[in-house]
Amino acid sequence: MTWGPGGAGAPAGAAGGGGRGGGGFPAGQKWKFLLGAPGPTKYLVCNADEGDPGAFVNRVLMESDPHLVIEGMAIAGKATGSDYGFIYIRDEYPLSIGRMQLALEQARERGALGRDIFGSGFDFDLEITRGAGSYVCGEETGLIASVEGIRGMPKIRPPFPAQRGVFDQPSNVNNTETYANVPLIVQHGANWYREHGTESDPGTKMFSISGALERPGILEVPFGMGMDELLLGCGGGPPDGHAPKGIQPGGPLGGLLPASDLNLKLERPPFTERGVLLGSGGLILFDERASAVDLTKYFSEFCEDESCGRCTTCHGGSQRLVEVLERIMHGDGRLEDLDRIGAIDRTLQNANCLHGQFTPYAVRGLVNYFRDELDTHIDEKRDPALVAPGLTRYLITDPADPRLAEAAELCPAACIERAPVEADEDGIDEGEPAETLGDWQIDDARCIRCDVCREIAPESIRIEDRYLAMLSVV
Repeated sequence: MTWGPGGAGAPAGAAGGGGRGGGGFPAGQKWKFLLGAPGPTKYLVCNADEGDPGAFVNRVLMESDPHLVIEGMAIAGKATGSDYGFIYIRDEYPLSIGRMQLALEQARERGALGRDIFGSGFDFDLEITRGAGSYVCGEETGLIASVEGIRGMPKIRPPFPAQRGVFDQPSNVNNTETYANVPLIVQHGANWYREHGTESDPGTKMFSISGALERPGILEVPFGMGMDELLLGCGGGPPDGHAPKGIQPGGPLGGLLPASDLNLKLERPPFTERGVLLGSGGLILFDERASAVDLTKYFSEFCEDESCGRCTTCHGGSQRLVEVLERIMHGDGRLEDLDRIGAIDRTLQNANCLHGQFTPYAVRGLVNYFRDELDTHIDEKRDPALVAPGLTRYLITDPADPRLAEAAELCPAACIERAPVEADEDGIDEGEPAETLGDWQIDDARCIRCDVCREIAPESIRIEDRYLAMLSVV
């Protein structure tokens, strides 16, 4: 096999293949670090943890073509001098685990794994490690800790994995899609690979698209395609004539973009310039019905919940961030909250790993691109999307709807009840049969805005703006 710069058999380095896990670090350069590391024992790790909400690229790859991933890891083993590897799959992917395990057994039976592969004298084997659902294990040093059987917490670098990784041996961690690209590059050559994509990001990329779309799903497209072509063209855009409002790329740590950025090209530099991450391939479109403030709070809560707790900066900083957003959503926002958010952001940049450092990306997007909506929450105590708990209220519009009885039974806060009636001249009071009681009503003080009642009786319950309702009464 010839490892020339452009012909068939060219390695990932000549093709310029960047990592597909979000960081985009060139795979060939990472392999070179491992090849030059001293010691007879080296390990490869496939990062199939894929914990971003809205991302399912790795799952589709492992369930549809697991042998492509295995072959890519074997080639990487040959290129880096490694003889063993770990495929780290999140336990929430049982079908992926089953198919990858079957593929490993088939590869061993056919001599594609194990000792003396195809008589070449090269030994290489793999095993599956099941993750326990920790989001920070998507970070390579946290993943390495989990592979070692200890708590999955990111490690302080240096040393880097190519120096001291799994079991303190030199290691490389690459994304599932990165390994899946390798056999195709080796077979067809670097020039073939560079026929698609851009100068900064050659080749293709798999994207999982979801959210407010007519046709959510997964597609493989060349780097450089317009995001509008992917989301509005292939995905069909928002259903029922609704208008796009924004995009959430790159998972909870990726940030937010306004709909005006739908014309961005799908490559890393334009996203980085806008202060967000392209990430590992998850793109979520939201329309005008969604609240950018609520989305930011959700992603910030996710980051807080998934913090490993190793450093107070991340754990405490993400808690404070959520507290400020929670207060704004409950109608207690203050003008000085913007300064507080900025101070928390700056503090989080001192976190030990990227999880803490990237946690403020969502709130940065909110402040930079959805400032009017944030100001409306703080200054006017209003939420146009009608999802902020402290700025809205639930109101029964048809007390005669028989489904309200079922809604009352299922209400977790027991806030749907009959209005009390006073005894009349015949002595009928609220102790009489239900049909003699007053109309159904919602106790706003007990309501937790879970929306269960509207799911059961959507025509009889509406959400209204608390501030505008007060104005109408006045």
